[in-house]
Amino acid sequence: MKLSRRGFLISSGAALTVRAVPQMATRPSGRRILTLVYDKALGMMRAVERVVP
Repeated sequence: MKLSRRGFLISSGAALTVRAVPQMATRPSGRRILTLVYDKALGMMRAVERVVP
């Protein structure tokens, strides 16, 4: 599957929104660290999210 940069940004933003909204309402504790890493399979940067207590 060929994924354009615009399609990647839109899909990752939608996925982040879907995941973040319920968690923000239920669990405010913990710090989120967002890191950008290069994914060789996609051939572009992608976001990796970690929750640190």
